[in-house]
Amino acid sequence: MDYPVKKGQQIELQILRGGDAGCGVAAVEGLTVLVDQTLPGERVLAEITEVRPRFARARAVRVLDAAPGRTAPRCPLYGRCGGCTMQFMDYPTHLAALESQVAGLLSRVGGAQAFDLLPILGMEDPWRYRNKAAFRAGGTAQDPRLGFVGRGTHDLVPAQDCPLQSEASCAAARAVLAWMRAHRVAPYDERTRRGLVRHLVVRTNRRGEALATLVTATPALPAKEALRDALQAAVPALRGAVQNVNPRPTQEILGRRCLPLFGDGDLEDELCGLRFRLSPLSFYQVNPPQAERLYAQAAAFCALTGRELVVDAYCGAGTIGLSLARQAGRVVGIEIVPDAVRDAQENAARNGVGNAEFLQGACEEVLPRLVAQGLRPDVVVLDPPRRGCEEAVLRAAAQSAPARIVYVSCNPATLARDVRRLGGLGYRLAAARPVDMFPWTGEVETAALFLPRE
Repeated sequence: MDYPVKKGQQIELQILRGGDAGCGVAAVEGLTVLVDQTLPGERVLAEITEVRPRFARARAVRVLDAAPGRTAPRCPLYGRCGGCTMQFMDYPTHLAALESQVAGLLSRVGGAQAFDLLPILGMEDPWRYRNKAAFRAGGTAQDPRLGFVGRGTHDLVPAQDCPLQSEASCAAARAVLAWMRAHRVAPYDERTRRGLVRHLVVRTNRRGEALATLVTATPALPAKEALRDALQAAVPALRGAVQNVNPRPTQEILGRRCLPLFGDGDLEDELCGLRFRLSPLSFYQVNPPQAERLYAQAAAFCALTGRELVVDAYCGAGTIGLSLARQAGRVVGIEIVPDAVRDAQENAARNGVGNAEFLQGACEEVLPRLVAQGLRPDVVVLDPPRRGCEEAVLRAAAQSAPARIVYVSCNPATLARDVRRLGGLGYRLAAARPVDMFPWTGEVETAALFLPRE
């Protein structure tokens, strides 16, 4: 089949509109070309990197006419590290790009019409916002390294600082790297499955306290006292450190076994006026201020009066359900991960919430069963993973005939797909609000309200 462009070709392109995650959209003889790291209105010299029947991909070799929103990335590793894709634009442009992405997907893919798109909620200061850092180990015992996975590769990009991570996390990474060098502690090699240190995970809370978790392939750990001294000197607010053992040949960072090293083995943090215990294995939002704004929008969409029965599907550790319980009559959470259900139950007890219960099981199995047994919630909250909701969950939610369905999405593409599915089940998209939970990345959270069709 003949295409108007070919791989390796350099061509001048005009960027017509924004795409996803920092891509601009151009066209050559009717073929859509997605050009990485470009903005609408720019003229660029681009190199074609991939050609498919429906579209091509390209990278900008040189920007010939720059858009006003283009700026120099703050991070010196930008473009190599895989964490960020949108630091080449200023923050207002970044927010506008995310909002446009959500709006386009909901209308083009979701088929939504006449819904209210509320302005995106951004941050006053979109730097140093992450409360959890995961540094990957690499190199050799003589030359160990800590850093992040490279963009488009599985290679390690050495980095002991990141403008998205807390100062405490970066200081801990530098301390652990110095300890590895001083004591010839070998990093784990995924190919040979030899070595010890796999990752360093650092959590911080809103008081600035930190918990360090060293992930190793085996329980044996040399020079523990030296590691303690190095971490305590580097991070004065360190509450403690834990060794997590992960012997499995897997891409998952954490294993199931945690061994205490020194100090406390968990942190406590506050979210939406509730207290949460953060262990190394607990799920928790990495940007609490923005999580509070997202949950506040979800609560506003729920419009609770204190009497409603709320189903919280894909409830995780119960953060959304517990924040709603104070305004509802009863909350029923459903979650497949047993550890998350236990965390939710403990969090309810810790905060004195007595009108919330949490059921363990797959939502696509539990919710249809409850509805068949006569459960009729007033509000259904859906907070699925990136793949979106299973059809059985959407059918059961619609069959239960709630007055409102509130969908909290971390992937606007699957949200748009589910907008169309819910439309076929009698529920229309009434309003949506994007929230910039992960500034400088292509990820965006969205709270969406569905109402029964009239």
